[in-house]
Amino acid sequence: MSKDEWEAEWERVLWKKKPYPDNYVPRSFLSSLSKNPNFKPYTYWQLVILSCSISQHLASIYVFLAVFMGLRQRLLDPRALVWISVGVFFTGYAIWEILERGRADSTVRTTNRAKTVKGSILVFLALMSLSPVLKTLTAATSSDSIWALSASLFILNALLADYTALRPQSHRRERLTSVLSMNAAISSSVVLASRLSDDISVFGLILFSVQTFALFPMLRRRIQDTAKPLQILVTILLCGLSIALTYPLSSTATYLYIACYTFVTFVAPGMLVWAQRFKNEIRGTWDPAVPKVYRRLSVSR
Repeated sequence: MSKDEWEAEWERVLWKKKPYPDNYVPRSFLSSLSKNPNFKPYTYWQLVILSCSISQHLASIYVFLAVFMGLRQRLLDPRALVWISVGVFFTGYAIWEILERGRADSTVRTTNRAKTVKGSILVFLALMSLSPVLKTLTAATSSDSIWALSASLFILNALLADYTALRPQSHRRERLTSVLSMNAAISSSVVLASRLSDDISVFGLILFSVQTFALFPMLRRRIQDTAKPLQILVTILLCGLSIALTYPLSSTATYLYIACYTFVTFVAPGMLVWAQRFKNEIRGTWDPAVPKVYRRLSVSR
């Protein structure tokens, strides 16, 4: 039998007895070859805008550390911090309500508003009652161990944080990594607050940490989904605030923060755009088939 007749009869099956050898390669073997079929190239400024969420999260950590150092060195009045936290909470909640307008009906928004007020009051009272206990939590632990533990927890918080946008359909779904990230940040805040001298300072710092690491990430993700200009403005304000609060405490840390912001926001996107040219994914007939699952549509009668 000639080679052309073999090709006419060739099939990609194993259960038939074929008249050609097992290592036979037909001419049509590479006809369906494709290179980078699902690849969507990024643009530089698109990646810069996407990296704003990472810069915001890092800036929130740096702001919290500056607030802690201000309380520890008695450069910041803890009562002023409590009032600032309350004002920031109402401002953030007002922004959330504006962004939620049109996404849910009035009944759902009223129910969510009542739950928010109830939960805020409970958290406020719980922190007030636990402040004396938290102040003596790590009395028998050295400060060096506390600094190392808090630094490790903040690094874990930054690595596990969810930097994706908060979609309306996933409003109540949280990833496991984001929950672990929040727990790591709150735990680090607790061990840092235990090194403060008075109860009101502990209460103010823990209240500020709850708003920074539990509430602000949700608002940040919602802003990322709905308002790109507001996301850029929030990034500039947070980065500027962290630099302004840190510079009186340590100029070296300030320069490190500026270098970190520059790398994350501008250098890393450029490196990713440059690395896209080396992507070479080849798909062909030798790849395993990908099953397609079709959902049955239910028709109401």
